[in-house]
Amino acid sequence: MSKLASPQSVRALLERHGLFADKRFGQNFLVSEAHLRRIVEAARPFTGPVFEVGPGLGALTRALLEAGAEVTAIEKDLRLRPVLEETLSGLPVRLVFQDALLYPWEEVPQGSLLVANLPYHIATPLVTRLLKTGRFARLVFLVQKEVAERMTARPKTPAYGVLTLRVAHHAVAERLFDLPPGAFFPPPKVWSSLVRLTPTGALDDPGLFRLVEAAFGKRRKTLLNALAAAGYPKARVEEALRALGLPPRVRAEELDLEAFRRLREGLEGAV
Repeated sequence: MSKLASPQSVRALLERHGLFADKRFGQNFLVSEAHLRRIVEAARPFTGPVFEVGPGLGALTRALLEAGAEVTAIEKDLRLRPVLEETLSGLPVRLVFQDALLYPWEEVPQGSLLVANLPYHIATPLVTRLLKTGRFARLVFLVQKEVAERMTARPKTPAYGVLTLRVAHHAVAERLFDLPPGAFFPPPKVWSSLVRLTPTGALDDPGLFRLVEAAFGKRRKTLLNALAAAGYPKARVEEALRALGLPPRVRAEELDLEAFRRLREGLEGAV
């Protein structure tokens, strides 16, 4: 078993270096050996370079390296440099100490993989950006269960929204399993989920997502009224909805991605 696979060993390591888990960086270190193995298996095969964001103390990094992955680990917290140099000593890892949101993701090799226990506060903007680059073959990551539900939601459910549709536009999304707070140290207040995204190669479509964001901008309103409030001519929206066979009182959460694409075509040039 890894020396980082128990709360006691992690606490001892942090104390030896005079450190603590910093909430500013969303630090909840994975301490479950069984879940580490499942994450590595979910990420296989390692057909390209692996990027890990937020390696923390290096438990997942080590597991990936031992499974044969070529890993670049990107860590914002400079305090963890001596810890990572200790826990990953002798292993062929590339450590980068930088804010992951400032990393040049558009320049990574085509076919790269993301495998990470993502800091929860950057998960949504980071995943959105990585999908837009079109350079990743697979993204496998831990996030709050609530965020995972939003990424994989179905129409007509409370979690369904802009994030769901953005993910669906770029990738096939799977929520693989959930992790209890006790799988981490310190334990977070919420459950986590492992998500796997397999990009489809779809290019970014700013026009489509202007429409989607307008549609969900006033969620309690009908789609017609929400789009009208965002500047879309009401008559054009009514006409486009009729052409799709949708009732005038339909709401945004009732439309799937394909319906939004067709609606966008019907409103071409409306704003």
